[in-house]
Amino acid sequence: MTVFDQFALSVFNYYKPRFKQKANAIAVFYMSLLQSSILLLLGVFFAAFFRQMKVDTMSSSKAWTLFVLVSVFIYFKNWMSFSGKKRLVLNAKQTKRKSQQHNIWVLWILPPACIALSILLLTKV
Repeated sequence: MTVFDQFALSVFNYYKPRFKQKANAIAVFYMSLLQSSILLLLGVFFAAFFRQMKVDTMSSSKAWTLFVLVSVFIYFKNWMSFSGKKRLVLNAKQTKRKSQQHNIWVLWILPPACIALSILLLTKV
């Protein structure tokens, strides 16, 4: 079980008692947001690195278009994987092991922190 799977199950299990039907949608949204923000951070880091090395690889508009397309792909990948049998199997594995639940506040702070770091790196470029 990956770290992303553990985070998704923590979010799902936190919201399951309150929002029975929407818990899975919230977990999928959270995972997509987290993975997209990490992708943004990596993209901005490599853009700054390549600019520092004076390597001209891709224009800014093409890079943003690629980011949007990959973000949409990430959302659909998460939707397909966490809405089906995989979530049930991961949930069964998690309950069998009695794994530690992650703090929901820390989990929700991770995407804005990645976005803030990305903006900070983007302004320094």
